[in-house]
Amino acid sequence: MARWVYCDASALIKRYAPETGTPLVNAAFNQTYPAHMTCTTLGVLETVSILVRKRNDGRLSQAVCDQALIELRAEIIDRVEFGVSPIDDELAFDALDLIMRHNLNATDALVLQSALDLQQALQAAGDEVVLWSADKRLVRAAQREGLATFDPEADALADFQQMFGAT
Repeated sequence: MARWVYCDASALIKRYAPETGTPLVNAAFNQTYPAHMTCTTLGVLETVSILVRKRNDGRLSQAVCDQALIELRAEIIDRVEFGVSPIDDELAFDALDLIMRHNLNATDALVLQSALDLQQALQAAGDEVVLWSADKRLVRAAQREGLATFDPEADALADFQQMFGAT
């Protein structure tokens, strides 16, 4: 069984700007096949938006922001192995029930629906999706929907090692 890492923006940003949980996100990137990692196109946009906001308010220098954007492009946008799931009308309409059921915002509902769709597609092969997010409401909703989760701000390295068989 393979475990797939599905990152929302609250997890992705930790790869490109130092935050609580950055070492765990780095471990995921270093120890997971890129073909078993994914996010939504919206997650990429949100991550860029967070980097720009951090640059604008002085938490990141221009040089650090520029380097982070180069790395994000190389690791996710331009890397064909890394799965970037598109957001289309079908996904959006499928996510409506998640908004109502879990009181999610639209972005979180799209991420969750996309992760659930991937989980359903991978079940036949015995694979599992693990949603990586530091968004507590999204994590709770994903768990209620039966999806495995990992919160890089709250979970420990030992949890990561146990879940992913990493050392």
